[in-house]
Amino acid sequence: MLNTEVVKHEFPIFDQAVYNGKPLVYLDNAATTQKPRSVIDAISDFYGHHNANIHRGIYRLSQRATERYDDVREKVKNLVNANSNREIVFTKGTTESINLVARSYLDARLKEGDNIVISAMEHHSNMIPWQAACQRKGAEIRVAPISELGVLDLEKLAPLVDSKTKLIAIVHISNTLGTVNPIREIIEIGHQKGVPVLVDAAQSLAYHAIDVQSWDCDFLVGSSHKMFGPTGVGFLYAKAAHLLAMEPYQYGGDMIRSVSYQEATYADIPRKFEGGTPNIAGIIGFGAAIDYIQSLDRGAVRRHLMELRDYATAGLNQLGGIRIIGNAPDKSGIVSFIIPGIHPHDIATFLDEDNVCIRAGHHCTQPLMDFFRVPATVRASFAVYNNTKDLDILLESLIRVKEFFGK
Repeated sequence: MLNTEVVKHEFPIFDQAVYNGKPLVYLDNAATTQKPRSVIDAISDFYGHHNANIHRGIYRLSQRATERYDDVREKVKNLVNANSNREIVFTKGTTESINLVARSYLDARLKEGDNIVISAMEHHSNMIPWQAACQRKGAEIRVAPISELGVLDLEKLAPLVDSKTKLIAIVHISNTLGTVNPIREIIEIGHQKGVPVLVDAAQSLAYHAIDVQSWDCDFLVGSSHKMFGPTGVGFLYAKAAHLLAMEPYQYGGDMIRSVSYQEATYADIPRKFEGGTPNIAGIIGFGAAIDYIQSLDRGAVRRHLMELRDYATAGLNQLGGIRIIGNAPDKSGIVSFIIPGIHPHDIATFLDEDNVCIRAGHHCTQPLMDFFRVPATVRASFAVYNNTKDLDILLESLIRVKEFFGK
């Protein structure tokens, strides 16, 4: 069992965040996670003792900064079990990583009459870049349907993939429903027809052991800030063969080998996709976040999250008059719900008076809201520092919400 009170003290925000005399109950982890002291200290230490630009300076300070930066690429490689750190491209996050693939990989291969397959539960960031690519090329988006439980229908996904399919882009864990998709099976469906597969792992990297070589996925994307790290940092994993065949997405300093006024040759992968000065301190903070994740017993953490999921689900059902949106078996630590007759924004505003932070809205999954015939949901999402005390406060606040609105 996790000692969550000890874990909370590793996160400075919980030591001081009091409102109306009540402690912070942070349940918006699917949007962003809080940061442990080790991550905050790593960023401060870099700026205080090692700050210099990378890959440019001959002086020792720059060399130290470069070493710390490059070390993080190796940490990401080990986290996802990539074959080489050359397959790890640093980006601003999941969204930029997907856009990089859309522009640098897909644009040269997609043509009129082709298609891209996604699921009905995708985040806008794993939908709009493909939508825009299809509009540019005269191609088609095909959407694999889900059930009322929020489960992806593989039998209906498979026929969508044909000789004209240029990519399958699929989320590992839905940020709205908590559904955990069968990624290995989806990759097999794609590869049987020679179709590459991109996996959005933004919601799973913090707690799930991901092995890109075992999965054999072509691309995988993630964001530091959903992994206890800083915002504005993320990565793209791509098989080396894909990266070698792709053109750069952005152009500038540090991504070239030689330049004349007429032409340029680019640096080797992955640096040819990392033009300009990166978020060096953020990436070093990301490295500290990976160290923190690797220090956890992720099996124990996942069991803890499942216990919180079950506790929250049982508590909501006992309150009555609450509809849970997304009831896939073995879903992750995300529970979305509505109280008919009360807008989710009103619920969130009320809960905030009790210092309970939950998300209310469409969660960047508007088509999914349309499928469930709701404008928005309330979403509680859990992390390693949450416990049943947090959920008791949430449930008590919801009782007051229902009383206040006469529900």
